[in-house]
Amino acid sequence: MCHPCASLIIQLILHIDIEINVCAILSIGGWTGSRFWSTAVGSPENRILFVRTVTVFVSQYQLDGLDFDWEYLNRQGLGCNVIDPNDTANFVAFLKELRQDPIGATLDLSAAVSITPYNDANEKPSTDMSEFAKYLDTIMIMNYDIWGSWSDAVGPNAPLNDICAPAAKQQGSAVSAVANWEKAGVPLEKIVLGVASYGHSYEVATKDAFVDGTTTELASYPAFNKTARLQGDSWDTDNLTIDKCGNPQTYGGNWNMWALIGAGLLDETGQPVDGVPYRFDDCSKTAYVYRPDQQVMISFDDPMAFAAKGQFIKDMGLGGFGMWEAGGDYDNILVDAIREAAGF
Repeated sequence: MCHPCASLIIQLILHIDIEINVCAILSIGGWTGSRFWSTAVGSPENRILFVRTVTVFVSQYQLDGLDFDWEYLNRQGLGCNVIDPNDTANFVAFLKELRQDPIGATLDLSAAVSITPYNDANEKPSTDMSEFAKYLDTIMIMNYDIWGSWSDAVGPNAPLNDICAPAAKQQGSAVSAVANWEKAGVPLEKIVLGVASYGHSYEVATKDAFVDGTTTELASYPAFNKTARLQGDSWDTDNLTIDKCGNPQTYGGNWNMWALIGAGLLDETGQPVDGVPYRFDDCSKTAYVYRPDQQVMISFDDPMAFAAKGQFIKDMGLGGFGMWEAGGDYDNILVDAIREAAGF
């Protein structure tokens, strides 16, 4: 049974769908919602039940499609997910069966994916994703969280490219991710680039934050205090909560664009302001700001970074972009930048 609040939200989305002529698509899974994806598609009986469940649901609420956000196939995500060597084979079997259903055949189907193709049975990125391309309308590459508090230095959250970075700092990028998926058999026009309205914060000592001998030029890939768990903006409320695996959580340290502007770290157009150390890395197309009084450095995408990604989408002939999340923008300055550059 659908929760009453969830039902009201879906009805509101459908109203918007009708009013402004957009598609209403439900996403299934996510970081905390992927614990039982493997089970749901892991046997013929479960796949039949899952197909029936989602088709009844989309019919009941007149949805236009489904987005599958399984994090991750045959690879641990949250920490307590069910995983199986046959996850990738079972998922494509589910998609095939869903497309054979009269309702499933009409749906817009997409998948949110990581920067490398789904793991095969040997826990290596699959080399052939052509079957997925046959059943899915699009895949959205989640090209964010490439660097964060788990990394060994402050790096780009969502790098466009990293080929010009030192070899040890090449952790993946939009350029390499698109190449990975195209090589595995997904046409460029079916690839959507995931972009982020938020960035990660790090505690960086002043001596590490700046290039030696300066007090204004920010250093690249500085060291940071890995034991510090910084609070991000007002949406960062996970501290002292328990996750789905039963583990205690702390702050994530994320800053959305509206918060960066609200804190006076950028102006209302997303541009740097006097008195706030700022750096734009032309390799990864990533912005950085530093708060010397708090010893906090934030790595994020500003409008210039979004415009660069829009140009990349246009040049490569990609299917578009997806954003986590639109609510993190400020007065649509990020959305407008990427749309204009992509020619949408």
